[in-house]
Amino acid sequence: MIKVRDNAREQVQRLMSQDSSPAGSFVRVGVEGGGCSGLMYKLDFDHELKEDDKVFEDNGVKVVVDKKSFLYLVGTELDYSGGLNGKGFQFINPNANRTCGCGESFSI
Repeated sequence: MIKVRDNAREQVQRLMSQDSSPAGSFVRVGVEGGGCSGLMYKLDFDHELKEDDKVFEDNGVKVVVDKKSFLYLVGTELDYSGGLNGKGFQFINPNANRTCGCGESFSI
């Protein structure tokens, strides 16, 4: 399961309304190779489910993860920071052994 903190929920709702996302849209999170630590997080809005997707809902936000990425993201929390030291979504991943300084990539 992927948890969604209040700050992330508010930002997701704000962005979806600004983008005029179609009904049934959700947050798609995933992992792909790259970044300075080897793996990078992906976050997009989507409205089409794929065959191997896992679907969760937490704190009023529907989150979808492909089966491969889910193995890396079990127990992860999605947060949002709007502070001076960085603005954007943050992944708090208990499975990550190492993360880069910007928090966008990790290794297991």
